[in-house]
Amino acid sequence: MGLKYGCPVEDVITGLSIQCRGWKSIYFNPEREGFLGVAATTLDQTLVQHKRWSEGDLQILLSKYNLICCGFGRIKFGLMMGYCVWCLWALNCFATLYYSIVPSLCLLRGISLFPQVSSMWLFPFAYVMIAKHVYGLAEYLWAGGTVLGWWNEQRMWLYRRTTSYLFACLDTFFKLMGFSDSGFVISIKVSDEDVWHRYKQEKMEFGVTSTMFTILSSLAMLNLLCLIGMVIKVNFVLETMALQILLCGLLVLINLPLYNAAFLRKDKGRIPSSFMLKSLLLALSLCTCFAFL
Repeated sequence: MGLKYGCPVEDVITGLSIQCRGWKSIYFNPEREGFLGVAATTLDQTLVQHKRWSEGDLQILLSKYNLICCGFGRIKFGLMMGYCVWCLWALNCFATLYYSIVPSLCLLRGISLFPQVSSMWLFPFAYVMIAKHVYGLAEYLWAGGTVLGWWNEQRMWLYRRTTSYLFACLDTFFKLMGFSDSGFVISIKVSDEDVWHRYKQEKMEFGVTSTMFTILSSLAMLNLLCLIGMVIKVNFVLETMALQILLCGLLVLINLPLYNAAFLRKDKGRIPSSFMLKSLLLALSLCTCFAFL
């Protein structure tokens, strides 16, 4: 059996094509490991890996191997839905970017986007937020994880959606328009001793220059500036802005490791001062422009 190439996730497109031909999947987990290597130990490696995965899955969805043309009537509907979860990964970036930027900027201007605390329309929002996170935490604990591990997963969920998935969408659309072609980025299977030591201490690695880090640090500073600006101006009413304050506050809490890497850490995994200054100026410019519109 050969693999289908021309896609960043050749294993996924190969598996889908042979399942559409009638092959059945089985679970096989031998005691002896079939592969020895190190998973991504730095944030940059993780984001690049997820960018490749989400880009490849989106390309499958937009190719002749998509689930409607290739899978309809050949594989079960449940399996098709399972593939859809991965193939639609990249498109989630737009909603996440909206909720990471617009509510915070509107908070700075005193513009309410969500129902008031006393409104009955608040309950659907509250139910979705509480049910989703309570269920996710319970599932994570049931699988043997910890509360801290679950919180770190929420952080990585945000970082992947605002960087990896965004670049996956852009590269896929550029490829479809003929402006560029997909490149295959090989994942690093070894780790530097200092990097590994910081990884064991659960410290995020920011010590490289990356466009993805520009987005992450700019969004983090944007939310921090909006929250500070709201507190200084005191131009809000808790009754009408409660959900936006909560959302902005949670985004600031999630980005605490990034603030630590920017302002407190002295090791090689910190964010360079010049790099952080650019992100701060970008966020400050955006806040200033929006505040005086």
